[in-house]
Parts: sequence; C-alpha cells; structure tokens
Amino acid sequence: MDQYSLETLRHSASHLMAAAVQKLYPDAKFDIGPATQDGFYYDLDMEHRLSTDDLKAIDKTMKELSNKKIPIECLEMPRDEAEKLLKEKNQTFKLERLRDIPDGEKITFYRLGDFIDLCRGPHVGNSGDIKVTRLLSIAGSYYRGKETNPMLQRIYGTAFHTKEDLNNHMRQLEEAAKRDHRKLGAELELFGFSENVGPGLVLWHPKGALVRHIIESFWREQHIKNGYELLYTPHIGRSRLWETSGHLDFYSDAMYSPMQIDNSDYYVKPMNCPFHIEIYKTRNRSYRELPLRWAELGTVYRYEKSGVLHGLLRVRGFTQDDAHIICTPEQMGQEIRQVLDFCLFIWKSFGFKDIKAYLATRPEKSVGEPERWEQAIASLEKAVCESGLACEKDEGGGAFYGPKIDLKIKDAIGREWQTSTIQFDFNLPERFDMAYIGNDGAKHRPYMIHRALFGSLERFFGILVEHYAGAFPLWLAPEQVRVIPITDAQHLYARELEAFLASKGLRVKVDDRSESLGAKIRLARNERIPYMAVLGEKEVQSSTLSARSRIDDQIPPLSFEDFAKRLLDEATPS
Repeated sequence: MDQYSLETLRHSASHLMAAAVQKLYPDAKFDIGPATQDGFYYDLDMEHRLSTDDLKAIDKTMKELSNKKIPIECLEMPRDEAEKLLKEKNQTFKLERLRDIPDGEKITFYRLGDFIDLCRGPHVGNSGDIKVTRLLSIAGSYYRGKETNPMLQRIYGTAFHTKEDLNNHMRQLEEAAKRDHRKLGAELELFGFSENVGPGLVLWHPKGALVRHIIESFWREQHIKNGYELLYTPHIGRSRLWETSGHLDFYSDAMYSPMQIDNSDYYVKPMNCPFHIEIYKTRNRSYRELPLRWAELGTVYRYEKSGVLHGLLRVRGFTQDDAHIICTPEQMGQEIRQVLDFCLFIWKSFGFKDIKAYLATRPEKSVGEPERWEQAIASLEKAVCESGLACEKDEGGGAFYGPKIDLKIKDAIGREWQTSTIQFDFNLPERFDMAYIGNDGAKHRPYMIHRALFGSLERFFGILVEHYAGAFPLWLAPEQVRVIPITDAQHLYARELEAFLASKGLRVKVDDRSESLGAKIRLARNERIPYMAVLGEKEVQSSTLSARSRIDDQIPPLSFEDFAKRLLDEATPS
C-alpha cells in the first residue's frame, strides 16, 4: 500500500507545480491549488498568458525539483507574521484567504524550497515522493468564482502513484474525449445551444427530442406501475411561496430576478417541492391516504455562473424527474426500500450495472427532532444493506434538513457519476405546517422524502450519450433501421419495407439518395443507426432483405416478418 493517499499526493503535486511556476515566472500571484477527484489544479495570476508550450517547461521544472527530493515542511505562524510574509511576497490573493481564517484557528504554511504557501496540508514528505505527474490543460477561472472578480489562469494536472495508473488514466481521458456528449450531440444532431437564446438553455433537436420522449414515456409508465401519481405544476410562483419555503432567504443567489404580475413578485421556480406541498395542503389529509407518492417531470431554472456551464451536465434550465413521498413514521422503512429498488431497476434498465450508495448522516447544525433523524438514518441503512449495494458512510455529510442516500454509477469507461438521491426533509413540513389526522384523531407531522432517479433529464441524457458513445441501444435509438436500396429500381420495395416496419412500431427511414452503397452504409454507421436493411435485385426477387447491424455484417437474409421479430425482441430495456 502506498504511504500517502492519492488526495495527499495530488495536493502536494499542485504545490510542486506552483513551485515550478514561481521559478519560471517570479511575478506569479497564487490563489488556491486543491486536489480534485481526478487530479489537481492551481489558480494564478501573472502578465504572461500561458500556452500549452509553457506546460512543457513547467513539467520539466517539476521533474527537476522532484529529483532534488526537497523537503516539504510545515510552518505554523501567528497571524501578524503570516500577514507580513504574504505582503512581502505580494501574494494579495493569499492575503485575502488568510483573512478568511477565523481568529484562534491555527495558521500553517508549507514550504517547498523557495515556494511558501498558506495551506492546511497534509503533504508528502519531500518532492521526491511526487514522481508520476502530467500537466493537462489551461483554463480561465474567476477569483472566488465571481464574474466581477479578476480572471485567473488555471493549470490542470494529475498525479498517480505508478506510471501504469497514469497511463490508464490518460487512455480514459482519450476515450472520454471521443465520447464527449457536446461533440456527439452536434455530430448526431441531438441537441444544441444558441447565443441568441442564451447560455445553458438547451435546444432539443428532433432526434434528441425523440430519445427524450422515449425516456420520459418509460419513466411515466414505470412510475404508474410503482404506485406513483403524476403531477404538473407551474413554472412560476409568487414570492410568498418562496418566502415560506425559505428559498428567498437561503437560495436567492441561484434564483432569477422576479417579474411583476398584478403588483406581486413572481419567480421562475428553482425547485418543484413547494408546489407539491401546496397540492397536499388543499384539504385535510388522513393517515388512511398515506403514503402519497407524487412524481413530476418539472422544468426548473437556476442561475449558474457561465464559467461552470458544461454542455448538458450543468445548465440553467433543466427538467428534474422529481418525486415526493409523504408518509407516516410506520410506513417510512418500507417506502425507502421500495424507492431504492426502483432506483436500481431504472439504472439497470438503461444499462448501468455498477452502482454504489453513499449515506450522508446528521451534520452539526440541523433541524428536526433527533429521534426522527435516528429513524430516518436507520431506515436508509437498512434499505442499503438489504439491497446488497456497496456503501460508504459520510458522517455528518447530510443536509441540515435531513439525511440522504446518493447513488453513483460507473459508465462504460469506468467514470463515476452522481445520479439518484433519496433525501429526507424535516424542514419543509415544518415551514408549511404539513399535517395528517392519525388514527388517534390528532394531528401529526408526516415524513417527507425527496426522490430523484435521473437527477435531471438533461444531465442524464449527457451521461447516456457518453456511456454509449452515441450508439444508443435499439430501444432508445431515434432511428432503429435505415433501409438502403442499391439502385432506383428498388425504391418501391424499400418503401414497402419502411411501411411494414413502421406498422410494427419500429422507427425506420429510407435512404434513397443517388449515392453509392458504400457511402450510404458509412453514413448510417457514422450516425450510429443500429440496423441497416440493404435491398438489391436479389432481395426483391426473393422477398427478403439483407440485414446488417452497426457491429455485425454476418446476418443471413431475412423475411420482413422475421426481421421485424428480431428487432422487436431486442428493442426492450436491458
């Protein structure tokens, strides 16, 4: 086992990189340089605009410093000395970060040769422990993430314990670049964005919209089968709704400016929850009605800074596959188990088999009675245990209003994605004074569970595109069959096949352009069409078709009926 964790190694690598930058560019001013899930980065400010060629020089200097095995030392300082040091070095960003440290808290610096950095640590023992690194890219980043602040330069890199691990990571990055949903979304005409519409607002093209329709139809069908009722709620709501929910107090930075309607402020919704609660409160509820399982594909709008927008993975308008379960304490355990089973069914239906649970428990600051927290956590733990899922516990990592389970899936190239959430909420039932009449005739506070399977349709669609590299399984493919007549003489026969397959519920198109057979087949494969039906004189004479898939050319001639049966058997969720 390696002496240092990967996080410690990568944090130290960021310091090694900063030391190399300082050696090459002494005027550089540094901000933060944390480890990340896949590597590290460092934000800095200097007159010289870095290029990819500069990364080579920085990388070379890092190796030189590594070979010298320079100790990485921790220095504890009183606040006045720390302030004096940072002023002398003209490190204005670090000086501001120093002021963020509360009085009485320990102030530490780490020194690597001539480079001294305000930092909590920990770090490896010396620069020689940092052997396997790679600098990856340069980007811009606003100081503290605010667009009104200076734009800094950010250098991304990664570090591993072994060259083999680094090589595997680089291969994964190469594969990820090929699968990038933004690139494939444009190439396959699935979705896009427009500066005239605005950043982070998705335009669904016909093919992408059709896949989305298939996903939504499956989602609705399965929810009804699992005892959910469907809701539809408005896109805007009065300010007093968001005041009651607490969004205007705690979430206003992520909400868009209000609009005036009839002398009242209205906001586009950042969440669906308050609307569902308002439906619950339209009349008195009895324990005999519970549990209520209410689901909605509700589009919400949140202000995301332009620097964090990323294709479909981070947008400003998105559709949450939201559901709320309102139940009694006695029903809670069973409901959680059913929700978790439903999550697993959905993910496996879309071809994701590697799933892990993360359980976040009560933080120091929280709302709700302690016994409710204990019951909720116990129910979540029991459900995960019974599911057989691997699970990590995040002690104190829950939201202030309740514990939760997050599910993470691994895609085809081994990347982990945060997806489903099962979240208790002890806050909103109190704020909205939710109640039900128990069998004792008294009012009781229900349990409320937020639940999202995909998280958002946009983000899920982006993950799905990358998982399948745009080659959707047959049941999701916007076009399942491309009919290809070899010459004009087969056009009528091609239309007969098209009509027959369409009558069976298959999605099919004819390519009757005046192009060569090879060109038509290449186009179909580039468009990730699952099946091609090639029609020549021989097929017309024998009333058959020559089928080939995007991965297999060796399919014997088939009748229309046999071909349709083959596709219909395959065109079901996995």
